[in-house]
Amino acid sequence: MNTAQHTLLLVDDEPIIRDLCAKVLRGYRIVEAGSGEQALDILDSTPVDVVLTDVMMPRMSGLELLHRIKERQPTQPVVVMTGYADKDVILKALKADADDFITKPINLLQLRTTVEKVIERKAMKEELVDLQRMDRLKTEFLGLISHKLKTPTTAISLFIQNLAHGIGDTKDPAFQRTLRMILEESAYLEDLIQDLLSFSNIILKENSPQAGDIALDELARALVTELMPRARERNITIEADFPAGFPTVRADREHMRFVLHALLDNAIKFSSENGHVSIRADQNQHQLRIQIRDDGIGMAREEIPKVFEKFYQVDPQRTGQVRGFGLGLYYARRFVHRLGGNLSLESEPGQGTTASITLPL
Repeated sequence: MNTAQHTLLLVDDEPIIRDLCAKVLRGYRIVEAGSGEQALDILDSTPVDVVLTDVMMPRMSGLELLHRIKERQPTQPVVVMTGYADKDVILKALKADADDFITKPINLLQLRTTVEKVIERKAMKEELVDLQRMDRLKTEFLGLISHKLKTPTTAISLFIQNLAHGIGDTKDPAFQRTLRMILEESAYLEDLIQDLLSFSNIILKENSPQAGDIALDELARALVTELMPRARERNITIEADFPAGFPTVRADREHMRFVLHALLDNAIKFSSENGHVSIRADQNQHQLRIQIRDDGIGMAREEIPKVFEKFYQVDPQRTGQVRGFGLGLYYARRFVHRLGGNLSLESEPGQGTTASITLPL
């Protein structure tokens, strides 16, 4: 175990005890607090792997501190150190979800061993939570895929069956309309498969981002070029305007590409025929901002928070046949938040939508 990667918070009102524990736990990053109140302040601003707290402290006892920590962050590992062999104290600590306890006088070997075991259990719990989250996501995603693929594949299959049985006159206008519909469904199916591959890649990479310096102006212009053919099909113009010398950002390139692609794709999707989409950027002393605007159908103000929910999709025509998977904005905001930024929408029905990304400099 690489102890230097782990931070321990030692909470005890006696400096000599904190100093003794720090010496035994040499190699870890040690943060010290002389009271429960100070410990809570530290936890508000510093990521900590394990909290080791004494029980008997003035103003706030170790058991009260344990309760406060678990209320704030139930998964935070806490080891209780007590000078009492009182079973009642130990039972209260365990009922409050203490991860382990050590009795005083402290056995120095036991102290280090206990910390190592708690950190190992923490890693296993985190891995289990990640596996459970991924399993839920896969179940939800597979169910959505099944639903989304059913309509186009059924329509295409029925049309091909009719052709195989010689049903339909190629000169009949109804046949030609059906043929155009099948071509549209085939194109939609192709788009769904492409989206499926894209989301699968993003979901698998979510926990292992690769940070690098990204020129957002170059990335945005490349995406505009990529999406231009889709926009031209509906006579929609796209404009990119970035000031000269616009700063780079440090982020995962695929994540940032996903964010801009999702917002531009939505702007095109919900724009009117002969509409206009723009992506512009500016900055001040503290942050940079990117805005993607369209003059499309817009949405009601109360619907805006919902579009950031997983699998939620806007259905302005109330048809129940919404294209896509409803994951674009969910992951876009998630990736922007990871960079310490924010993604917000402003929209009014019939007045278009503006998506704003702000990132700290």
